[in-house]
Amino acid sequence: MDHLLQTTRRQFLGQAAAAGAAAAFGWVTAGQALAGGANEEAALPVVDTHQHLWDLKRFRLPWLDGAGDVLNRDYLMTDYLKAAEGLNVVRAVYMEVAVTPDQRAAEADYVVDLCRQGDTPTVAAVIGGSPAADDFPAYINRFKGSPYVKGVRESLRPGSAADRKFLSGLRRLGQLGMSFDLLHGPDLLVEAAAVTKACPDTRFILDHCGNADPRHFRPAADASARRQRRTWEDGVAALAERQNVYCKISGVMEAGAPDKITADDVAPVVNHCLDRFGHDRVIFASNWPVCNRNGSLASWLSVLQTLLRTHTPESRRKLFHDNAMRIFSLG
Repeated sequence: MDHLLQTTRRQFLGQAAAAGAAAAFGWVTAGQALAGGANEEAALPVVDTHQHLWDLKRFRLPWLDGAGDVLNRDYLMTDYLKAAEGLNVVRAVYMEVAVTPDQRAAEADYVVDLCRQGDTPTVAAVIGGSPAADDFPAYINRFKGSPYVKGVRESLRPGSAADRKFLSGLRRLGQLGMSFDLLHGPDLLVEAAAVTKACPDTRFILDHCGNADPRHFRPAADASARRQRRTWEDGVAALAERQNVYCKISGVMEAGAPDKITADDVAPVVNHCLDRFGHDRVIFASNWPVCNRNGSLASWLSVLQTLLRTHTPESRRKLFHDNAMRIFSLG
């Protein structure tokens, strides 16, 4: 994932034309976000490293069948821009949405074209793919040198650490300068650590803090919840020992009970990830629109900003902006 994004600031904004679009859509440039500096929180630029979009007339997402009314509908760029309005989201990285395997290539082409247009915050993408598949080398080589395709994601399966074809595909990603997003539950964190150890030249990104459940950290949690909490804590610690692994601070709000989530609720999860990965290997992610199951992009950002208020301005800027710009080579 070390491709240098060749799109320059001038190309991204299209100078006056795109600046007008930015104003119309409600997102701002980093320069605009930092101008004045009177209100530090309001001025902090944000890179959203986990943006989903789906048009159900174009793509089939089988997992939405049981996802409920909040998610089982179209979520288009216009919806995202409305959700991000006023939040200083200066860049966004599209995340694959688990279309049917036969539609992965079409999804990749769709998002590459979206990034190429340059009139929205979305400038890069992590696409769907199966590193263990026989056709994976040909599939991923299509995007060799692409300034837009930064990595691949597929749910991690038990036994992956011993799957030679899977590991070979992951190593190929490293050779192409691309990353692999780790999507799984706490029970596979230790296996994920073994996978990342076997592929030291590939960059890995742990999605959603390893899918911890904040309810497991409540004082009234039962013995089963406490065991699951310890499994997650130990797994995150094992994975964070690998210097080629990064962590997305996301997925915590929507994993909790369907009530108002506060900074205190997510603090044990977020703080453990920050303690283990450090401030240079964590990045903000919204998981929009999945976050809408228990809030919104704005409410998640607000909760996280509240939690991090006692952290240094430098560490907050790394989490919300600088680390993502560096890790994804966003220019």
